Amino acid sequence: MSAKNDIYYRTALPNSGFLVIPNRLGFREVLMLEQVFNKENLVWFIEDSYIDGLDNTTLSHLNREGTAYHHFNQEDYDSIEAVKQRISSCIKDGKKVIFLASEAATNLGSLFHITGKTLDIITEFKFPTIPLFTNAPKEVTHQLDPEELPTSTLSFGDIIRPEDISTATWQSALFSLSEEAFSKRSILELSLPYALLLGLKKHGKTRKIHDGADDTSLTYDKVLAASLALSSLIQAETENTRVGIILPPGKAGLIANLAVLFAGKVPVNLNFTASKEAIESAMTQAQLDRFITGSAFIKKVPSFPWPHDSQLILLEKTLPTLKKSMIRWGILSKILPSTLLAKIIGISQYGGDEEAVLLFTSGSSGEPKGVPLSHRNLLANVTQFGSSINLSNSASILGCLPLFHSFGSTVTLWFPIIQGLNLITFPSPLDTKRLASLVEEHNVELLLSTPTFLRGFMKRVKPEQLASVNTCITGAEKLPHSVAQAFHDKFGILPLEGYGLTEASPATNLNTPDQKNHSKGVKISSNFSGSVGRPLNGIAVKMTDVETDKEIPLNQTGIVWLKGANIFKGYLNNPEKTKEVIQNNWFKTGDVGKVDSNGFLFIEGRISRFSKIAGEMVPHEGVEEAINKALDLSQEEERRFAIVSIPDKQKGEALAMLSTLHTEHLDQECIALKYSLMDAGIPSLWCPKKIIYIDKIPVLASGKLDIKTCEMAAQ
Repeated sequence: MSAKNDIYYRTALPNSGFLVIPNRLGFREVLMLEQVFNKENLVWFIEDSYIDGLDNTTLSHLNREGTAYHHFNQEDYDSIEAVKQRISSCIKDGKKVIFLASEAATNLGSLFHITGKTLDIITEFKFPTIPLFTNAPKEVTHQLDPEELPTSTLSFGDIIRPEDISTATWQSALFSLSEEAFSKRSILELSLPYALLLGLKKHGKTRKIHDGADDTSLTYDKVLAASLALSSLIQAETENTRVGIILPPGKAGLIANLAVLFAGKVPVNLNFTASKEAIESAMTQAQLDRFITGSAFIKKVPSFPWPHDSQLILLEKTLPTLKKSMIRWGILSKILPSTLLAKIIGISQYGGDEEAVLLFTSGSSGEPKGVPLSHRNLLANVTQFGSSINLSNSASILGCLPLFHSFGSTVTLWFPIIQGLNLITFPSPLDTKRLASLVEEHNVELLLSTPTFLRGFMKRVKPEQLASVNTCITGAEKLPHSVAQAFHDKFGILPLEGYGLTEASPATNLNTPDQKNHSKGVKISSNFSGSVGRPLNGIAVKMTDVETDKEIPLNQTGIVWLKGANIFKGYLNNPEKTKEVIQNNWFKTGDVGKVDSNGFLFIEGRISRFSKIAGEMVPHEGVEEAINKALDLSQEEERRFAIVSIPDKQKGEALAMLSTLHTEHLDQECIALKYSLMDAGIPSLWCPKKIIYIDKIPVLASGKLDIKTCEMAAQ
């Protein structure tokens, strides 16, 4: 075995007998395990479907080696009991028993090649168990460092006692092992600007950004030259660490962000849709004295608290003066190797935990908090996201989410350049007709949106315009089943929900489309309706009790905590808030959820969007979904209502419904809604106590509900 393979051990493997349950196991990993264990002490525990020839290579090898193995049929109770007794005897004799699940028909890069049903059966045997995380990093395309990646990795966890083993404890261990193995990736030590430099040079002539605002395109080599020229000017303009950027998605926004990074500074994309107070707070916190924007954008957003003209770098005036510099940098970037070019620019190859980008939380529930994301954070998330999305080598993605939004920043700025994809941009996610024409013209494969914006596509777009899209991912708010189904019915594309937070750089979970070219094996889907998907590679998950903060099994509802190389270290100049959410490198998301036996995370809502009514935790999002069904609002383009909490003398809290639908007879309509919900099986406690009319439901530019403004409206 000449290929590079990595093996990690948390602790030394015990001499006693035990059962090993891996998340996936191919022929190469079988050979690696035979090197780890003495063959005389090795026993294979195999599902019947393997015996039926789904993996002839592995089975032939085991037969040739004369290795002992036992098999079972999970549909046959007698078979299960018989093999349980045989495996028990082997473990008592000190044997190392390795479970070999049937071949899985699942996506490349999928971490789970074993079903929840199978896990439930074999963990119920209650044997001493070692979880084994195996991964094949090179099987996924779009890697910046393919030559550095091992072909296979094996990570052995601590032994789990018979009384503690369950599907949930095995999953918990697997997620932690995934996080530990991923954190050793060499790409995570690079700096973000160096990784971008590598991407721009590698894909300079073959990839482009197309700006849908003026229908112009720039290949990545021209983007690199313009960014390097502008970076010199930025260095001369300010000695401050950070530079503000006030621009929508487009070539100007991309060049501005790259230039700031190449200048050795930190880009701060400001939320121009936020309140004056929130914007000024962000400017002060970031200590900004220079801002990159354009004259046309200043006119477009007159309400923005624009700084003095002397602090503005106007791109339409600045870039024309840099043409000679662009030509010079264009030549140098073609003839010089990346290492030398980086040295001339003055950027380090290595970034680690140093601040690379500063974002601000949306302020949906209070004053915006600064979230410094490190080079390691962002390169981790680009790699995690890229290894979960199966795109063609020449794929195009649509970038229309705001650059101040974490998903818009990571996935539509850094991801396409580093992974080598075409970027098609448009300044607003609201103009769905124009977006659809761009998708059609440029054969966009990946569509990133929100449920609110999807409704606009359903109203204004023809099905054939989205024919090239094979992956549609939504975030920012819960994806109602009715919206997903209606979108699928019209376009033949099933929108899939993801999950992330600014503090996580941001993506942590994804549902992804199932590949259609599997001809054999047990089908293991990569998506599950109602969930936000499985954790990405390198992300560990745990749950704590909502009231006691004590850790609980993953399959019980609790507060979701995450750990990984993509998780930030703490808020900007806010140690008290940091202490609330970061504990021993675990991040407290503030969301309530649980993980099912197949590894899918279900989010029930933010803890701030729960009401404790008569001792019961009632999720606002769950109530909203029920109302959405009861009132048949799946085709509505805009939010028509929102649930908020109001004080109640008898039960502590009650629910109120902010609504744009009701104008008269609110009390009677509230009663009618209550009966409709109860007829659908919704508990009485979950029904709104009152309806409050409002002209428009407050929504942030990201598509999220503006919780703070909603609460004020209910007072």
